Amino acid sequence: MEKINRHQFLQQTLVLSAGVALKPVGYAFFNKKGKTDPLFKRMVIANDARVLKFLQSPVTEIYSNRTAFEFAILSASFAAEASAYFQHPEIVTVLDKLSVVLTNAQSEDGTISMGNLESPPDTGFLLAPVCAAFHILSEHQIAELVPVLERMKVFILKAGNALKTGGIHTPNHRWVVSAALAQINQLFPDKSYVSRIDDWLGEGIYQDQDGHFPERSINYAVVENRSFLTIGRLLNRPALFEPVRKNLQMTYYYMDPDGSLVTTDSRRQDQYETRNIITWYSLYRYLAIKDQNKKFAAITRFIEGLDNFEENILSQSLYQFLDNPLLQEELPESEALPVVYEKMFSSSKLARIRNENKSITLFGGVDWPFIIASGRSNSPNFFAYRNGNAVLKYLRLSTDFFSTGYFYSNTLEKQNGAYILQQKREVPYYQPLPKEQRKPDGEYALTPSIDGRFWNKMAFDKRPVSNIKTLETKVLVTVNAGAAILEIEVAGMKGVEVTLELCFKEGGQLSGVVKKENSGEDFYLERGEGVYEYKGDRIRFGPGIAAVKKSEYLDGEMYSSHFGTLRTKGNHVYLTGITPFKHQLNFY
Repeated sequence: MEKINRHQFLQQTLVLSAGVALKPVGYAFFNKKGKTDPLFKRMVIANDARVLKFLQSPVTEIYSNRTAFEFAILSASFAAEASAYFQHPEIVTVLDKLSVVLTNAQSEDGTISMGNLESPPDTGFLLAPVCAAFHILSEHQIAELVPVLERMKVFILKAGNALKTGGIHTPNHRWVVSAALAQINQLFPDKSYVSRIDDWLGEGIYQDQDGHFPERSINYAVVENRSFLTIGRLLNRPALFEPVRKNLQMTYYYMDPDGSLVTTDSRRQDQYETRNIITWYSLYRYLAIKDQNKKFAAITRFIEGLDNFEENILSQSLYQFLDNPLLQEELPESEALPVVYEKMFSSSKLARIRNENKSITLFGGVDWPFIIASGRSNSPNFFAYRNGNAVLKYLRLSTDFFSTGYFYSNTLEKQNGAYILQQKREVPYYQPLPKEQRKPDGEYALTPSIDGRFWNKMAFDKRPVSNIKTLETKVLVTVNAGAAILEIEVAGMKGVEVTLELCFKEGGQLSGVVKKENSGEDFYLERGEGVYEYKGDRIRFGPGIAAVKKSEYLDGEMYSSHFGTLRTKGNHVYLTGITPFKHQLNFY
């Protein structure tokens, strides 16, 4: 490949005239003895393995969400001296093709359509790897790179114009857009980028007393934390690191022994999904090094020991390490991480109790009034239990009380050493409208029923009620050395069917239960004790009860009338009764 001097290179890429202020990029990192860090060697090898796969497949001309990351991963191997693809001409050929794909996917206004059409925030997401790649490629004075960088400069500046004027949808989008503008400003300094960032930051950063951001989402907390670190680092705003520190401190206590993170109290779609601490690696590593934080260093090393670390981190993080040299520095010493604790997060009404490999999650913090919508917490999973590899994903309680569905606790409190979850439901019948509210044409307002189950043109809010039926549910939870005792009581109206739904992680083995007819994963615990086993670990639960065979239509009218369901994958075990219902359920 033809080498050119730095002055020629910068002239040809138009970087000099744009006033780029780039800092030198590191291409390897070293420990105190001056030897290349083993982690970096593994990262280069893993990144090269992904590059090999890219090179063995034709470059698609259709843009996808992976295009920007492929561009960054290829750029990292091209830029890393330890890589087998260091300054390799074949990489330039593929980068050139990908730059064309990116440019062709860009709308006239500078945005990209990724699910959301012509979306400024989605464009901000893809600019993170694109700007990092541009940064590390700009250090290489090679003539063949000039067309790639010229094209990508136009792409980035056009996107920048979109981001400094475009809007957003959700809380985290403000910070994604701001972080992207900070990266663009690093490459092509412009006061208008910083002014737009200050506009968004001027709204204030909300964080509750426990450390949650507004969405209470594990998924989007990663996005927000990365954004704040990027803005703080590139604009020298150290105050932006503080909310990240607080959130990372909290997140550790949401982690199970295998790295899984509790998502039950999220207000976004991940409240029914599985997340893992592995995606938080660069966050913990950065602040562990910057703050010389021994706890964060221990979490970082814990993540390095997870099974999927190479696939999820090593194979796709090299460009981040080259773009942000602090990540390359040596971790401080670790301190012992707490594995026996009891934490109550009062803002989201979630409790986490851990005793070595056993952990318990309690939740009573859905958003009231109860509405099913993204941005609102609505999970009926009030209890979860883990013993090593054996996982009870959730316990739910449902009744046939006027098809009101699952039990959602109004709160979570701790009294006299026990946790209390409870809810009182009232379902009325409706009287005729008062005479002064009546209309001859029968055209009344479309309103929700008082119990919130349905809507109709009945002016419910103006009607007297009668024949009010009541159902009260109370769950008392005590914990001792990792074992849990649940005292469950459902009282009020008599003769109401009650179903306890236990969902265990799919793939395990159940014993002591009776299989439901014509079902592959549904069981009843009719009496005695059940056992769930997965990879050598067990959860014992019981005693069973089966007053009725009720295991369907548990979601309630809010879901069933629209043919929806909250059922998830797993082995489902049902215990059933009839009110007045009292039952003690043990897990150990």
